[in-house]
Amino acid sequence: MKSAPLVRSAVLEDADGIAEVQVMSWRETYSGLVPDRLLGVGMRHARRRMWSSILSLDPVPGTVVVAERDGRVVGFAFAGSSNHPDARRGFDPARELHLFSIYLLAAEHGAGTGHALLEAALGGSPAQLWVLIANDSARTFYERHGFQTDGVELSDPDLDGLTEVRMVR
Repeated sequence: MKSAPLVRSAVLEDADGIAEVQVMSWRETYSGLVPDRLLGVGMRHARRRMWSSILSLDPVPGTVVVAERDGRVVGFAFAGSSNHPDARRGFDPARELHLFSIYLLAAEHGAGTGHALLEAALGGSPAQLWVLIANDSARTFYERHGFQTDGVELSDPDLDGLTEVRMVR
């Protein structure tokens, strides 16, 4: 069994590692499910720009934490206000806090890294999140951490109509 990774607040210098984890985990998890354009080579650069922009804000809009092992980012989580359009998605918020993202490399699955990231980003606070209905492993993970679907779902045009459900705790 692996030892627990170091979980800490993200800094601007983590933008490249966060982008790498996000794109790699998308490829590991969503290949064949989401549109190929979201998995292409240009996505890493776009994600690096996005994370550099977020992490350069003072203050950072929410909580961004990374898990690192041997000095390398292996996972991250980002939580913030549910009043942001990416959290609302056309619906009134169910909670004040929204988990925008939590991603980790497949090699970290089952090692407690996801739990550590979720705790660092949310603690025990009530929160909401969106997840693909077809992502059974993510939904099971969230259910183990007290989240349940609340009946709100949407067909995401950015994902060629794939269905997402909102989960709350």
